[in-house]
Amino acid sequence: MACRITELVIDTADPERLAVFWSEVLGYVELGREDDGTIEIGPPDAGFGGPQPTLVLSANSDPRRGKLPLHIDVNATDRDQDAELERLLALGARRVDIGQTGEESWYPLADPEGNEFCLLRSRVRPVG
Repeated sequence: MACRITELVIDTADPERLAVFWSEVLGYVELGREDDGTIEIGPPDAGFGGPQPTLVLSANSDPRRGKLPLHIDVNATDRDQDAELERLLALGARRVDIGQTGEESWYPLADPEGNEFCLLRSRVRPVG
């Protein structure tokens, strides 16, 4: 028997803003809110415990920004990498320089609070 990742928790100064951003990026919906401002988002019709992990955006007055020991990689499901890059930038992502050479097959980006993530080249099938 093995474990499975069910949630990824991101400390954030503005859970609402990141919930909107990541919901648009991933096609997720709001699953719940806590009294402390924490918002959980996840795949529609699956929710917690489904085949994809949910994101828990935890209110924190001093979240760590920038390069995290763990970051999120995303892949487009219905368009090529360049089209998905344009969509992510329009949603509020920004390009970041992490010392890349320009030969990489991925784009390093940051969400609206500066948390780094990468857009990979390969297109993957949607889950479900």
